[in-house]
Amino acid sequence: MSARERREALTGYAFVAPSALGVGLFVLLPMLLAFGLSFTSVNSFGQIDFVGWDNYRRMFADPQFAHSMRVTALYVGVFMPGVYLTALGMALLVNGDLPARAFFRTAFFAPYSVSLVVVALVWRYLLSDRIGAVGTVLRSVGVAPPSFLGDPDVALWTVTGISIWFLVGFYMIILLGGLQDIPRELYEAARLDGAGPWRTLVDIVLPMLRPTTFFVLILATIAGLAGLQAFDLVYVMTQGGPDRSTSIGIYFIYEQAFRFDQFGYASAVATWYAFALIVLTGAAFRLTGGGRFGHDDR
Repeated sequence: MSARERREALTGYAFVAPSALGVGLFVLLPMLLAFGLSFTSVNSFGQIDFVGWDNYRRMFADPQFAHSMRVTALYVGVFMPGVYLTALGMALLVNGDLPARAFFRTAFFAPYSVSLVVVALVWRYLLSDRIGAVGTVLRSVGVAPPSFLGDPDVALWTVTGISIWFLVGFYMIILLGGLQDIPRELYEAARLDGAGPWRTLVDIVLPMLRPTTFFVLILATIAGLAGLQAFDLVYVMTQGGPDRSTSIGIYFIYEQAFRFDQFGYASAVATWYAFALIVLTGAAFRLTGGGRFGHDDR
């Protein structure tokens, strides 16, 4: 390696070092500590006992853990396609010749700029059974509203819908960037060949948007499984109820650690979560080649 190459390498390491240090201190180190705690029984008084694999055996035999996994799977199964399709439709809309396009871009993104706790408090008021504005409007047109946050069959879908509403502007911006990277010449060629909007979408837009789509789907899956935005909503709006119908995995971990004083068990569940996310993300990269989906695109 020449002196110039060494200087360039050192410069590169210097640029990467702050991010690597932050990831190491605030992501990898807590993950390693949680992995270590998962083999212990720890309470809030500082008493630590080594218990081996007991927390993991308890986890896979715990019906409440299995229930939280089912709730998380339902949440992710609706959240991921829901947020992607809605964001894609909005990105296509504001990427075209829509009047007041800048206003709609800002309006679609606006919910994401608000604190999630504030969002949860506002929606809890809007959806309350007796005085909520949503129920009042529905009753005024002759529709009997369900108990959005009190019915076990409805509460999870209410939280999922609010999660999509909150995050869709963020994913719209990512997809909009992907749309604007598509060369205009391709649209012109499609128009000259007589392709309509649907054929242009299927043959030009979606194939060229594959890497961005892959990134959005991976990000949405991680967001759904980790449930970072859903935790705030669940904590403020439902506390995991009614009848544990909104007890997603991240809220289950919180309950075990800070409500039931089971830090070792909570660490085991958190470790299992992190392992599942790494495996799923790695499998997605392996199967799709990072969003290229085919050898022709490589």
